[in-house]
Amino acid sequence: MLFTKPANLNGAELITELAAQGITVERVTIEGNGQLSVSVDAKDEGKAAAIIAAHNGTTVVPEPTIAEKLASVGLSIEELKTALLA
Repeated sequence: MLFTKPANLNGAELITELAAQGITVERVTIEGNGQLSVSVDAKDEGKAAAIIAAHNGTTVVPEPTIAEKLASVGLSIEELKTALLA
């Protein structure tokens, strides 16, 4: 189904918002004409349209947590604590 693309679109957040209302989505794509294509059942079209119209997605990548930064180099917080105290 085609919808008007929100100004601040975050596809992952939009899918989560739709799922929270019981709407299953397989894919979200932006068509060549700038419209948003969202795979929803016809019975959910009206409810999905309201959610999509109200969507204001995060457009800035969130800063990773310390645990995520450590995990990226193969360490945990506990391993770092142990190494600092050794």
